[in-house]
Amino acid sequence: MKKKHRKKLHIGGNIILFVVALLVFVPLVWLIVSSFKTDADVIKYPPAFLPEQWVLTQYKYVSEAIPVFSMLKNTVVFAGSVTIVSLIIDSLAAFAFARMEFRGKKVLFTVILMTMMVPFQIIMIPLYIEEYKLGILDTLLGLILPRASGAYGIYMLTSFFSRIPKSIEEAARIDGLNNFQIYHKIVIPLSKPALITLGIYHFMNNWNDLLYPMILTNSVENRTLSAGLAILVGSNSIKYGPTLAATVISIMPLLLLFLFGQRFFIEGTATGGDKE
Repeated sequence: MKKKHRKKLHIGGNIILFVVALLVFVPLVWLIVSSFKTDADVIKYPPAFLPEQWVLTQYKYVSEAIPVFSMLKNTVVFAGSVTIVSLIIDSLAAFAFARMEFRGKKVLFTVILMTMMVPFQIIMIPLYIEEYKLGILDTLLGLILPRASGAYGIYMLTSFFSRIPKSIEEAARIDGLNNFQIYHKIVIPLSKPALITLGIYHFMNNWNDLLYPMILTNSVENRTLSAGLAILVGSNSIKYGPTLAATVISIMPLLLLFLFGQRFFIEGTATGGDKE
């Protein structure tokens, strides 16, 4: 009876997972297929899943309306640079909070966590004025520097680093390793799943961000892809076909990134390091 009950639960769980996966997967497939439809097919009601005629008109329009490849390059540089720099700074700060003792550590850590409760809308005007005075407004450097480190990354890595057994660190100190060598040769290799998880989070968050690059850039040449897509959405009308095509161009790198790092992402979110 127990085996039959477990089998029913297993089948029911698989059915629920299949339905949820279908709800997520179908809109994505519809988006990709619709990007190859004509304008008439896109706005047709009732909508047809497959187009009557497969065309590349929408992608051609996007390439002519906005410098999509230049914006794609800006997005890669922005999101990639922020990811690399923030992983370095966040991991160094997290190592200090998790493995070192110094005066005022708890107070400083609490202050950092409190910054997570401050919405971007509160600081966006002071940030704009500050970058204007520094002369880095409307530049990639101006986009990267404010995102060089974040409270969430420090908090996540601190939690992960603190669960690494202290016996490993003590053995390393007996062998003569200093703090930086322990960080570089022991903590970082053991924290690869957490670092990849945080890296994917940073990359996706900055890749999809709209308000932040819209405020800090005003020239088309320096805008990211998400901000550039706003050009296709006018105040009185929306170009649905080109918007769908541009969206496909925008999300494809993220899909490839997630497919490449999904094993590490799942491992990093499911485990928090080995407990001592």
